[in-house]
Amino acid sequence: MDSNEDDAWKLARELVQIDSSDPGAYEGEIERRIRAWLRQRIESLPESLASRVSIEELEVLPGRTELMATIPGTTDEPRLVFICHMDTVTLGDGWDDDIDPLSGLVRDGRLYGRGACDMKSGLASAMVAFEATLEKMARTGKLPRRGLSLICSVDEEDFMRGVEAAIKQGWVGASEWVVDTEPTDSQIQVAHKGRTWFELTMQGVTAHASQPWKGADAIAAMAVTINQIRREFGSQPTHDELGRSTVTFGQIEGGYRPYVVPDSCKVWIDMRLVPPCDTQAATKIVQNAIATAENEVEGCHGSYVITGDRPAVERDPASPLLAELLESTADVTGTSAEVGIFTGYTDTAVIAGTCQNHNCMSYGPGSLALAHKPNEYVPLEDVRRAQAVLTRLAERVCW
Repeated sequence: MDSNEDDAWKLARELVQIDSSDPGAYEGEIERRIRAWLRQRIESLPESLASRVSIEELEVLPGRTELMATIPGTTDEPRLVFICHMDTVTLGDGWDDDIDPLSGLVRDGRLYGRGACDMKSGLASAMVAFEATLEKMARTGKLPRRGLSLICSVDEEDFMRGVEAAIKQGWVGASEWVVDTEPTDSQIQVAHKGRTWFELTMQGVTAHASQPWKGADAIAAMAVTINQIRREFGSQPTHDELGRSTVTFGQIEGGYRPYVVPDSCKVWIDMRLVPPCDTQAATKIVQNAIATAENEVEGCHGSYVITGDRPAVERDPASPLLAELLESTADVTGTSAEVGIFTGYTDTAVIAGTCQNHNCMSYGPGSLALAHKPNEYVPLEDVRRAQAVLTRLAERVCW
């Protein structure tokens, strides 16, 4: 099991060549590959140690299974947990003709392919760090002081049902030290905007467009609602680190024909909220906007459903995991990593928000600016750095 600095790079290339798109092929094949990889390395340990290392599986959705491998510690100190999602977004269109998103093409020190940076290179880096801990067990004949787990989750690119299931199963909770390996542009990212989703419906009354006064235009009422919500968001306070709350009206449908007064309109809203604005405050904004629209467009009536509610996660400067990860980056690179925010929402954000866990953060290879796009890639040097830092972190805190 002797490791070298390019182990994660080689493993990432193998993982990129496995289609785990969501929706699409999903995680079945890659989960089986990871499970076999782990078992092979665990079985190479002396029996007295191999028997102590566990692999658990959890079917979250039909045919979609996640796994957790755990090396137990000799103390009751919180485990260090690497959590990495196995799914990617769809393969998509727009790739250069000579780049197959599943080829694992290597060119000019870059690995190209779907999931190269989000997040198969991060997954590979965490796997190699886990392997390095097994290697140290084999050399010393001992278990580490602090336990180490690798969770490979499903559904992160959709509704994050995988991490929710892991929490419910008791795999991770309030006390563990948790790192996901999302692409973070060399930063340690410790804070997240909240993510709240609304499905807003406006009902009107149909009529012939030549006699609009006999109907109630649901689209016009929705336009009033949207404009007021946008104005309200423009006046929300700015958070010192997370910036401003934002709102996106990502999808809209309504109407039947151009010559018919529309009796229905629906819009799906994505809100990224920062304190002090939370879902309760956002709900009041939506309610007030609906009331304004109902007053302006007589005969229309609005309603809403909250379809997603993820709280904001603020930085905890006293986090011991953050201190250890800063030291680990300094050990590897000579300089402590910059600490920043993750603009999206990750598995660790779900754990932090759900469990009130203050030791949850992101650190991995690649750039989020390349994720989900055609010609996605990750540089070799990024993967080498991530492998070294995660391995060093496991050594520092577990041994």
